[in-house]
Amino acid sequence: MERLPGFRDFYPEPVPHPDLWSADARQFIFDRWRATARRYGFREYDGPPLEDVELYKLKSGDEIVGQLYNFDDKGGRAVSLRPEMTPTLARMAAAHERNYKKPIKWFAIPQLFRYERQQKGRLREHFQFNADIIGESAPAADAELLALLIDSLRSFGLTSSDFVIRLSARKAWQEFFTEHDSKRLVAGSVFRPFTPFMQVIDKLERESPEQSAQKLADLGFKLEDVNTFIEQGRPTEELNSILENLKCRGLADFAKVDYHVIRGLAYYSGVVFEAFDKKGEFRAIAGGGRYDNLIELISGGKTDLPALGFGMGDVVLLELLKARGLLPKFDSQVDYFYLIEDEALRDASLARVQHWRDQGRAVEYPLTPARPDKQFKRAQELKASFLLKLERSPDGRLSEKRRDMSTRQEEVLVIV
Repeated sequence: MERLPGFRDFYPEPVPHPDLWSADARQFIFDRWRATARRYGFREYDGPPLEDVELYKLKSGDEIVGQLYNFDDKGGRAVSLRPEMTPTLARMAAAHERNYKKPIKWFAIPQLFRYERQQKGRLREHFQFNADIIGESAPAADAELLALLIDSLRSFGLTSSDFVIRLSARKAWQEFFTEHDSKRLVAGSVFRPFTPFMQVIDKLERESPEQSAQKLADLGFKLEDVNTFIEQGRPTEELNSILENLKCRGLADFAKVDYHVIRGLAYYSGVVFEAFDKKGEFRAIAGGGRYDNLIELISGGKTDLPALGFGMGDVVLLELLKARGLLPKFDSQVDYFYLIEDEALRDASLARVQHWRDQGRAVEYPLTPARPDKQFKRAQELKASFLLKLERSPDGRLSEKRRDMSTRQEEVLVIV
């Protein structure tokens, strides 16, 4: 039997093959994500991996169904494995936001599923670091979230030479659209909706200039005007406030205004951003923005709270860390290997093994009788820091000895 396409097995180090995924590397990433989020005062939450499919259709429209692992369960309910975490968060916040002081600062590390074509850096499942702030509309919240994103990446040893946060704003594009659309309306053109225009802008960096120019012309816009607007990159008042906030923290080198970034503005309502590696070797490392209308939408108008968040997937991040040589060497985490050279001392040795494990030490020992040389070889394979063993003196007393595997020095720890 083989695993399904687009899914992963995670093996303990050393992994059998370079193309396989490391459970130790995954845990390393999770630990850094959690530690950084907690330093910023974020609390961890989680939700079910299976949701009502209507939750995702409500946010993204019926077309999202083609990207889902969805089915009818045994109760006849239309359900889906979660493709993203934000709709679940919005549902949870709408249900119990009165029980939490604002702003709410939460994070999660869910496994997400999408049925789509596999690409480099994009599988059919991945783990994702989600961080969100709910109940605060001031740009200070945007800056706080961006600082968390920056520090999360810095925690892995990445610097401003490795990545940049590209900032954009719906307001800037809305003003551009309105200004140019007004000129066309004066000339007697037919009004065009905002969303098709933004869909063209979203693909500017992925399509040829000729394709973009034709699509914009069909909507009554000129590619030259769009490119000029992007090149000028004039920050809005809210973007200026965010950049100044980051400057005060000493993080100004990590962010810049770039109106190429769109991130599906039918979903987002304000500032949006993406993190990119500066060498351009990988897909976006992370992305997010404001979605001030989503909780109201999910709650059917009962709860209206501003919100913003970002997601950072483990697949691209791991590829980036490998490319930059920033993954540590994952050795066995064994502190002590307990030798049992005399089977008559096995029961007493097991008591000492349990004692050290109760003290928080990682301890291994031979489960069945084995020659001393075989036990020693096993201790070396596990890269144990110390060897422990019990010895009985002629007068019948037991002593516990410890040998440092690096220096070979021995000492008596205790008389049992």
